[in-house]
Amino acid sequence: MTERPDPPRLGDERETLRVFLDFHRATLAMKCEGLSDEDLRKQSMPPSTLSLLGLVRHMAEVERNWFRRVLNSEDIEHVWSDNRDFQAAYDASNSTREEAFTAWQTEVEHARRIEREAESLDVSKYFARWEEEVSLRFVMLHMIHEYARHNGHADFLREGVDGVTGA
Repeated sequence: MTERPDPPRLGDERETLRVFLDFHRATLAMKCEGLSDEDLRKQSMPPSTLSLLGLVRHMAEVERNWFRRVLNSEDIEHVWSDNRDFQAAYDASNSTREEAFTAWQTEVEHARRIEREAESLDVSKYFARWEEEVSLRFVMLHMIHEYARHNGHADFLREGVDGVTGA
C-alpha cells in the first residue's frame, strides 16, 4: 500500500514544496491501487477518453516536460505523442499498468534528482512557450497544482470503477 508523506507544518519552503508534491504523487498512486489494467483503462464518459491510466500517463508527460525539458534543458520527445500533444497520453486504451507506471516513476525520479541538484528554488530557465524565465519554485508549485487538479479527476474516476471514495 502506498504511503503518503505528511507535509511539515513548520518546514522550510523547499522541504514543504517537496513533500507536498510527493504527497500528491502518492495520492495518484493510491487512487490506482488494487485495480486491474482493465479497470485502470475505464473511461469516464464519451467523448472523453480520460481514465486513471490516462492520468498516470499524462502526469508522466507533465513531469517530463517541466523538469527535464524546461528546467534541465533536455531535448527529448513526448512519450506518447509525435506532435507534443499532452492530451494524447489520456487515451490509454492500449496501455498497461506496467507501461504507464514505469514511465511515470521514471519521470518522477528524474524530477526528484533535478530538484535535489538545483542550488535553490530561484534557479530558473527560459521557457520558450511563454518567452520568459520560470523558476524551480514556480515549477514545483505548478506541479502541485497539476496533481491536485488531476487527483480530483482521479477521485471521480475511481468511484466510477468500483465505488471507492475518499483520501
